Amino acid sequence: MKKIMIALVILITVMRTTAFANEIIVKQEVLNAFKIEYSSAKEVNWTAGENYYKASFTMNDQKLFAFYTIDGEFLALTRYVSSLELPENIQNSLRKQFKEKWITDLFEVANSEGTLYYATLENADSKIILKSATGYWTLYRKDEK
Repeated sequence: MKKIMIALVILITVMRTTAFANEIIVKQEVLNAFKIEYSSAKEVNWTAGENYYKASFTMNDQKLFAFYTIDGEFLALTRYVSSLELPENIQNSLRKQFKEKWITDLFEVANSEGTLYYATLENADSKIILKSATGYWTLYRKDEK
């Protein structure tokens, strides 16, 4: 009976260690900065990059992503948007310049420098990523398929 109990305790310990091995430990400075700015955030999930933390969360029925340095300094807030949510001048520019491609990804980035938009457009031959800060789109990256 003792051997069964010891084996059971070891099994439970191993399972707990494995289950929590991939948990992200977020620095308290980062958590504090996030809580101050986004106190009504729900469903918060953290991931960590080499030099940043990313909080994925829901607020006001929107899925948002906040990025922080490892010291808790706010970097940017991003969210996916539809083409109809773009400012009118950026929307028109996208429609006129890139009629032959379809939008596969579109998001907004807001930081201390302002608001930027990134659009991924594709056709049968290529995939391009555009960036807009001034109302006009510039090429950020191009990949051939």
